[in-house]
Amino acid sequence: MTLRSLFVDFNSYFASVEQQENPRLRGRPVGVVPVLTPSSCCIAASVEAKLRGVRTGTLAGEAKKLCPEIELVLSRPERYIAWHHRLLGAIGRVLPVGAVHSIDECDIELIGRERQRGNAVALAQQIKQEIARETDNGAIRCSIGIAPNVWLAKTASDMRKPDGLVVIERSDLPDVLHDLDLTDLCGISASMEARLHAVGIDTVAQLAAADQHTLRVAWGGIEGARMWAALRGDWQPARATVRGSVGHSHVLSPELRTPHGARAVLKKLLVKAAMRLRRYEMLAGALSVHIRYVGREERFDGGLAFDACDDSRTLLHHMELALGGRIRGLPGARGARPLAVSVTLHRLVERTLSSGSLFGDERRVHALNRVVDRINTRYGLNKVYFGGMHEALRQDAAPMRIPFNRIPDSESEAEHHDLWIVANNRARVLGEAEHRRIDQARRGRRP
Repeated sequence: MTLRSLFVDFNSYFASVEQQENPRLRGRPVGVVPVLTPSSCCIAASVEAKLRGVRTGTLAGEAKKLCPEIELVLSRPERYIAWHHRLLGAIGRVLPVGAVHSIDECDIELIGRERQRGNAVALAQQIKQEIARETDNGAIRCSIGIAPNVWLAKTASDMRKPDGLVVIERSDLPDVLHDLDLTDLCGISASMEARLHAVGIDTVAQLAAADQHTLRVAWGGIEGARMWAALRGDWQPARATVRGSVGHSHVLSPELRTPHGARAVLKKLLVKAAMRLRRYEMLAGALSVHIRYVGREERFDGGLAFDACDDSRTLLHHMELALGGRIRGLPGARGARPLAVSVTLHRLVERTLSSGSLFGDERRVHALNRVVDRINTRYGLNKVYFGGMHEALRQDAAPMRIPFNRIPDSESEAEHHDLWIVANNRARVLGEAEHRRIDQARRGRRP
């Protein structure tokens, strides 16, 4: 019984959710875009669109050329998160989910008789049936891989799409992998492929035959040894991870490519990061700010270290210092227009491990942050906000996005802009009538 991991990968997930919720789109090529403009790019493509050459990252205009009948739809992260939890629930009715790797991937560790091939395949088929039942036999399908370790199970799930089911036993190794390209394997990017070529490895067969020392040299350390073991079907327990940073980035829309617009977006990104920091019960001791400019190679990279804190107003002050103290403009070449901005909080430490500031009374600051976070969690992000963020909110800039390694908290990151409560550096207390009005509006918006 060499099987130990069952890996579930939802096919063309964002596009499949759109097809699930809109039956008119089923069977048709669909591209999901963050903005409905020709200069936007597809962040997801349906199976039908992929058959026409549309991929993640394809520009919207190019997608139309490749597939004139493609339907471009606006990304809806809150729906993808909602379906993520529903689908995990469906899987959980068959087997407990072990680890969630991204919004469309998870794995399950098989135990006991579940590791027998016939039983493992039967469980995978039950998972597919539960997903079909959850979606009323709709558009969301998954590919499942079963193998001796998570890495091989993920590889197996990629070998037959859509709606595939592939089993790799230890006795199948390494021959079952020989038809794959190096970049088909998880962990081998184009740059990693070049490093493998440099040590004489051009095929998966050569990779599987290489000794552990060669792979350590190629990867530059322990990751090479882990790859060597994974290729042989060795079980590798998940490694504990430590959160090292919290941050957000955004490509500015044309109307925000001004110093005022860019600063407003930077403030919104930083306040969002600070709220996440407080939810994690952590403090940050440094931040970095990055700005790219339209048509210029040069960029601004600024940073600042300070006493660990999680207060939004204090962090905004530190960001101003990192920008060089420019109150109106932005750093950079004269006349340069900002294109993209990002802000990241570093040197994270658990709140319980910090002694706090020796100066001032932090209790008032913490109390205000708790009140503001409570309002924004209950009624949607940015119901109470700093006045300097207003232009970013008015232009609907930097909405919730779904990164590869984190499932956003829709309660604290989703925004409903028709329910704004403007706060110019101070929180405004809502009256009972306003509470009732917002509650009624919020219930009316629920899907």
